[in-house]
Amino acid sequence: MNAIALAAIGIFIFILGYRFYSKFIAEKIFKLDPNYVTPAHRFKDGVDFVPTNKFVLWGHHFTSVAGAAPILGPAIAVYWGWLPAVLWVVFGTVFAAGVHDFGTLVLSVRNKGQSVGTLAHRLIGQRGKVLFLFIILILVLMVNAVFAWVIAKLFISYPASVVPVFIQIPLAVWIGHAVYKKNKKMLIPSLFALAVMYITAIAASQISFLQIDLVQYMGGENGTGIFGLDPISTAFFIWIIVLMIYVYIASTLPVWKLLQPRDFINSHQLIVGLGILYLGLLFTNPKITAPMTNPDADISWFPLLFITIACGAISGFHGLVSSGTSSKQLDKETDARFVGYLGAIGEGILALISIIAVITLFPDRESFFATYSSFQASNGAGLGAFIEGATNLAQGLLIPPEIASTIVSIIVVSFAATTLDTSVRLMRYIISELGVEYKIPSLEKKHVATTLAVGASAALVLLPEGPNGFGSGGYLLWPLFGTANQLLAGISLLLISIWLKKLGRNYMITIIPMIFLMFMTLWAMFQQVFLQWAWYAEQPSMLLFIFGAIIFVFTLWIILTAVQALLNKTDPGFSEEE
Repeated sequence: MNAIALAAIGIFIFILGYRFYSKFIAEKIFKLDPNYVTPAHRFKDGVDFVPTNKFVLWGHHFTSVAGAAPILGPAIAVYWGWLPAVLWVVFGTVFAAGVHDFGTLVLSVRNKGQSVGTLAHRLIGQRGKVLFLFIILILVLMVNAVFAWVIAKLFISYPASVVPVFIQIPLAVWIGHAVYKKNKKMLIPSLFALAVMYITAIAASQISFLQIDLVQYMGGENGTGIFGLDPISTAFFIWIIVLMIYVYIASTLPVWKLLQPRDFINSHQLIVGLGILYLGLLFTNPKITAPMTNPDADISWFPLLFITIACGAISGFHGLVSSGTSSKQLDKETDARFVGYLGAIGEGILALISIIAVITLFPDRESFFATYSSFQASNGAGLGAFIEGATNLAQGLLIPPEIASTIVSIIVVSFAATTLDTSVRLMRYIISELGVEYKIPSLEKKHVATTLAVGASAALVLLPEGPNGFGSGGYLLWPLFGTANQLLAGISLLLISIWLKKLGRNYMITIIPMIFLMFMTLWAMFQQVFLQWAWYAEQPSMLLFIFGAIIFVFTLWIILTAVQALLNKTDPGFSEEE
């Protein structure tokens, strides 16, 4: 199939989904009210509750949920062939991700801006809430560790990306001050900041002085590091420490000072990046060389596809962002459709071009299978294959390969960093919530909770016992990420369904994707926990087995409790307005 035609069909379906399906949900199911006083106005504090222009909030929301996952997951899943990956991304986005992200945002707005963790308490009780928060903590902890790992590795592999990424921070602070203290418009300054970033990227690609290459500073790969580590491990350690210091500061500042303006810059960066890739696709018209399906795969795509591609089809982490930060910044309730559903569509568009970049990279099928020789090999090859494939597409616009690879790596790092500090902020909220629950006042303090969040994330990513040696500790629990993420999405869809049921509205739009997602995820989790991890793996991981078994049992418990609620045997206590 022609790559351009594949992209056109996918985007056309996305447009139909937003134009008609999301409008139907907004008007007939959620019945959004433009006069409803949102939590951003009701609890305005200038720190977390800040009424925000819908375009600015869309930038924050989209870049927070995008991260590296809608790139990495699809780039791995093409191992099973491009057709299953494309179908799940396109139809999963329209009928699952859009509904989930939109729904969790509206549910939170209608319930004082509370997170899905707090709302789950009404459904599953106090003990259930603690276990639910445990799942969320595990999820955000894995997000923090793995995304920090990705950023540090990209800084080492693409040193020209370091200065452009870090120059964005003072520019974002300047924009935040200009907009919220001097009432300036954000659009022009953010475009100026983006131009500065890309000019710096071009310069850094050509001038070695602007490339922060820590490995070379220590004499290259054969040089001398610190603490008995080799130069690459030392560089990784230094970047992780720098990143942890950054996310500590970023996640404790008021959202208008750094988070919102930086995310608005990144939203433009995403539009520019997607424009480069899709225009590059149009001009290069590359041939799809990867197979449509892979009948010789060493592990079946069914049901693992649905947990391998999470962000880009549906992701529980999006519900944490929708209910954790975005709901506290929504200016008008009617903006929820634009922020929530269109945010999911944007991520689907990113996931689609990620697939196309990989499946058009290789000269022939033999080259594809040489790289994607097994599912395990695809996990290691996915991110690199995307960057190479995206660089090839960018060259269709006559962008030199060195500059193209730098820009692509900047885009990936920027999104990963956005998700990282949002995730740390969410982890701080959860820790503080546990402090309230168990009457531990110290945990309610912002800096205490943030210290715990950052410390745990740094400890996990720097664990030396990871499968690839120092700095791969984040991957100890990575196999649980996909399953925990999708189970969280299923639970969020359950909460929305119960809320709609109590209001007497049609909840089929949420219950159907919930059943599908829960069935596929529990099936995949059973295979992973009780078969591959426990008995059939060459080196079984008891840690993965214990955590996986706990999450598996807890999810079954939630499903049984939710069925009771849907049958009106329990009252979850939701109201349309509180």
